[in-house]
Amino acid sequence: MADQVLIVDDDRRLSAMLAEYLSGNGFGAAAVETATDGLAEIARRTPDAVVLDVMLPDMDGFEALRRIRQSSDVPVLMLTARGDETDRIVGLEIGADDYLPKPFNPRELLARLKAILRRRNAPTAAAGPHVLRFGRLEIDPASRSVRIDGAPRPLTSYQFDLLVALARNAGRTLSRDQLMDLVKGQELDAFDRSIDVHVSRIRAAIEADPKRPRRIVTVRGVGYVFARFQDEDR
Repeated sequence: MADQVLIVDDDRRLSAMLAEYLSGNGFGAAAVETATDGLAEIARRTPDAVVLDVMLPDMDGFEALRRIRQSSDVPVLMLTARGDETDRIVGLEIGADDYLPKPFNPRELLARLKAILRRRNAPTAAAGPHVLRFGRLEIDPASRSVRIDGAPRPLTSYQFDLLVALARNAGRTLSRDQLMDLVKGQELDAFDRSIDVHVSRIRAAIEADPKRPRRIVTVRGVGYVFARFQDEDR
């Protein structure tokens, strides 16, 4: 069965073009014009991915994304104003899996959607079956879940893969280039600050004090290192 994509955008011409393009490339596609309708549709049938515009008539895309993340980890690709870095960073901080500035090439949107879904649908065997445990932190590649003291901590698909890449290389400093090579399927500029935003969100989920991280440590001018320590050291 084809992956189903929900487009939430009040630009009817753009939505129709995207739906036709995605349908011609092996996806099922539906479109709604308001955040309210988008939230209802997600609750009703849970699409495989959502393309969500920031500018919507009834509420902005950021508020819609916050509401989506209260009950769903469906992959979300946000459409932002051209060159607006603030929109991009805010979207990533509140749980977007990726972003694309308008205007965009439909081929790039298709490639990014495929990358998001490829990570989400990656076979368990490729990720490795063993649970990674570091004191109170537990990372389960099989269920793609993260827990602290048994309590789940939500991460986007990309953030989860980034955390696994760091954890599997615990004690080793990884540059942004190395991390992006390990987390395949999404093209990012090594100097793009978005990878730092993703790390910030991971820290918010797993660190006792995200402002003074002890698990994922920045190595200035190089990258990041996932530190090993015992419960009593936390």
